[in-house]
Amino acid sequence: MATAKRKRAKPLTSREKARTYRARKRAQGMRLMQRWIVDTRSPAFRAEARRQCLLANQSPHAAEDQAFVDAISEFKFD
Repeated sequence: MATAKRKRAKPLTSREKARTYRARKRAQGMRLMQRWIVDTRSPAFRAEARRQCLLANQSPHAAEDQAFVDAISEFKFD
């Protein structure tokens, strides 16, 4: 008896994988949502965050503001 050789399926491209993944998610009642967010790794973001922190620290309400943040924070730094 001769055995029949099976042809291997061609691997899916990343576009095809994404298409089938999105189709599965839609079938589950999900909807794709994309957002642009600030790149917190950029030097410009770090510089602006530092600038704003320095301004906040100079505020006459800095101690009160920090106490509020500490009170609502789940992280405790003692």
